[in-house]
Amino acid sequence: MGETVKPVVNISEVEFRDTGHGDKFAARLGQVAARIGSKGIGCNVTIVPPGKAAFPYHVHHAIDELFVILVGTGEYRFGDERYPIRSGDVLAAPKGGPENAHQIVNTGEGDLQYLAFSTKTETDVVEYPDSGKFAVSSRFDWNTGSGGVRYIGRAENSLDYWDGE
Repeated sequence: MGETVKPVVNISEVEFRDTGHGDKFAARLGQVAARIGSKGIGCNVTIVPPGKAAFPYHVHHAIDELFVILVGTGEYRFGDERYPIRSGDVLAAPKGGPENAHQIVNTGEGDLQYLAFSTKTETDVVEYPDSGKFAVSSRFDWNTGSGGVRYIGRAENSLDYWDGE
């Protein structure tokens, strides 16, 4: 028999991993949903230090996201707008095109902590408007960086359908 998954976890019990890049991106991510047996909805705890963002400005084509700010203050960049955010705010990030691109930046003096919820799918396309790139993934585990297929590129590098055939 398989191990029984406890359907409850306290945020204080979540194990975190560090992620980041350069001087703009840094965060501690803690998986919640998988740990409690959630299959259709993803959830993690994200902790972002002052002056940083966890992820680049982006939009998913197949995944809806929702964020609940637990602690701290920041700015929510959504489409062409910027919104001040604080503890208790709930942020929508529906799938779509660049008009729904989003990014959370910690503009406060202490850590910004939030819950990040998402619908689950095995296949997604993500656009990054600031850098002009996109990512395509199928059955790829973004938490471990393994499995399935993942490609990150730019449209101008696209091959012809018949290339190499």
